[in-house]
Amino acid sequence: MTENQIGSIVIDTAVNLHKKIGPGLFESVYESILTKQLYRKGLSVQRQVQIPIEFEGEYFDEGFRADMFIEGKVIIELKSVEKIVDVHKKQLLTYLKLTNTKLGYILNFGTE
Repeated sequence: MTENQIGSIVIDTAVNLHKKIGPGLFESVYESILTKQLYRKGLSVQRQVQIPIEFEGEYFDEGFRADMFIEGKVIIELKSVEKIVDVHKKQLLTYLKLTNTKLGYILNFGTE
């Protein structure tokens, strides 16, 4: 399955989840439910995946954790905020670069 196929399933599932339970709950609620729904659709989902920094053969553990890693190909960062800001985008871009992953999404469940 390609990144785009996985992404399509993730987006459809997340939109449906948002419609059913609405905005504004803690991120962990959406993470738990979304994980279960994606698993039921046959996707492999890892939660709270540690992302190390590697530089010139040395590894640094700075405590980065991606909310979800789907099929080892798509990173998902969940938010429940009024507005996505630049730091959220930098967070996802950092995870993508450090894992050499091509596709990621910031899913915001904080607003209608």
